[in-house]
Amino acid sequence: MTTFLGMPATAPRGVGHLRGDQPFPRAAHDALGDSQLRRNLRHATTTIRGKSGRVIAELPDWQRLRDAGSAIKADVMSRLPDLLAELESRVTEAGGVVHWAADANEANRIVTDLVRRAGSERVIKVKSMATQEIGLNEALEDAGITPVETDLAELIVQLGDDKPSHILVPAIHRNRSEIREIFLRAMPGVDPELTDDPPVLAAAARRYLRETFLSTSVAVSGANFAIAETGTLGVVESEGNGRMCLTLPDTLITVMGIEKVLPTWRDLEVFLQLLPRASTGERMNPYTTMWTGVTPGDGPQNVHLVLLDNGRSAVLADTVGRQALHCIRCSACLNVCPVYERTGGHAYGSVYPGPIGAVLSPQLTGIEDNASLPYASSLCGACFDACPVKIDIPSMLVHLRDKAPHPPAERAAMAAAAYTMSRPRLYAYAQRAAKMARIAGRRGRGLPPPLSGWTAGRDLPEFPEQTFRDWWAQR
Repeated sequence: MTTFLGMPATAPRGVGHLRGDQPFPRAAHDALGDSQLRRNLRHATTTIRGKSGRVIAELPDWQRLRDAGSAIKADVMSRLPDLLAELESRVTEAGGVVHWAADANEANRIVTDLVRRAGSERVIKVKSMATQEIGLNEALEDAGITPVETDLAELIVQLGDDKPSHILVPAIHRNRSEIREIFLRAMPGVDPELTDDPPVLAAAARRYLRETFLSTSVAVSGANFAIAETGTLGVVESEGNGRMCLTLPDTLITVMGIEKVLPTWRDLEVFLQLLPRASTGERMNPYTTMWTGVTPGDGPQNVHLVLLDNGRSAVLADTVGRQALHCIRCSACLNVCPVYERTGGHAYGSVYPGPIGAVLSPQLTGIEDNASLPYASSLCGACFDACPVKIDIPSMLVHLRDKAPHPPAERAAMAAAAYTMSRPRLYAYAQRAAKMARIAGRRGRGLPPPLSGWTAGRDLPEFPEQTFRDWWAQR
């Protein structure tokens, strides 16, 4: 085995979906011009926020649950290697096989080889951010294997030759009329008289998937949680498609980010209260499926767990940035973010959009490859208030902005400011000179070129008639 935890390499280029084709400002500008997209996003996020707020208000100990979730995740990060070794041992004892994948290329190779070994040319998939992250579908297709997404939203994205736009609701950017058009165009055997009534659309997807469930021998899943003390893996979902994938096939392959491990079943109790309320606005997930290794004669008889690093050790090495690994993929931060609500997920260029994507993706890839994402925020703090495990996303955004590469002109300006502010007499002269800004630029509230770019989207604070130094000297 060539993979070892603790080698802080970033996710490789040329594979997976962590890097966009253009920086966030340019992509966001294009998204802002799509009025239908903005209406879809506003309706969806407003609905989810309302549902979530109502069920959270039912719990008098919600803040204590958040504290517990945050503490458990911090404990996991502090002893992650030991917990992963324990998880591997327990999964193996239960009849499963554990594979360690350093990056996306290695994970894709492992899964492809396992599917070939099972003799299958098709796999059914449970919704999984990890497999989207590594571009598993593309790797399988290149190997002549057909992946079939069974989550309704993921199926819509796949049939529409699209990309996910939301962590929880990948097709949030589509309305039902658009979904109807996708089904008519790309779903085999669909009724040409199909309407856009949601139950009718769901029934069409169910008919399409039923034969696939019953005739496919290999499934690929993600995992919301893994319990180190027993080697148990778990998936929570709302439609029942996951239960079908996790119980019917003979071979089950789970691709899981190494940060998803929890020490004990007692810890899981906390997250099964936090996750559904923060994500879907439900008191509990309709389907919670847990499995431990192989049970002879019942369920999958070949169980594999692929533990994925793909830059996570690099994130773990940053004592500030490692908070991003606490994320339980609930999407609460996306649903309250004013930037996400107006641009959608595609503008972020990564499978992880919104506030959490703005701090996680740059760390997984290296800040140079996603340098614009830490600026995709107003720093309003709504994401921190909404996060069920209290990830301090605003502080991480500032931390990553400091690490991001800056243009030479900006570096020179900051160096000049630092030089001036560290010398009292020079700073006093600068204060007097700054009064000239009252008559410079747009209505006295901008700056002249080449500094005008900074004030194109913000007003320059008005300088006072009298500085503190002058006021003090007169007294």
